[in-house]
Amino acid sequence: MLSYKTGNRVGKGTYWDLSNGQRIDVEQEAILSGDASATYYRMPASMMLLAGPVIGLLYVICLPFIGIATLATLATGTVVSGVLSLIGKSLSFGWRPREAYLSGKKKSKKEPK
Repeated sequence: MLSYKTGNRVGKGTYWDLSNGQRIDVEQEAILSGDASATYYRMPASMMLLAGPVIGLLYVICLPFIGIATLATLATGTVVSGVLSLIGKSLSFGWRPREAYLSGKKKSKKEPK
């Protein structure tokens, strides 16, 4: 399996760009076209068909780890938001945005002793 960049002259065969799944069939010699950063791999279609089950097996093996990572991310996010909420409540300084206090706060009358 050899790799070729865009603009290379290649012989007869099938060339795959694995980043976007594009396939180019070359009947005779041709120059590969596409993005400047595209890399093509020459491999027969049968090899790509055999790679499918292997990729599926890797996915099935990694799936439990993906689930654990998702749960860890959700738990961490919940803990962090709870801590930030607690910090926000403890740092409150008594100002309420809905109340204007244009004439000052109401003062409680002290009863004479």
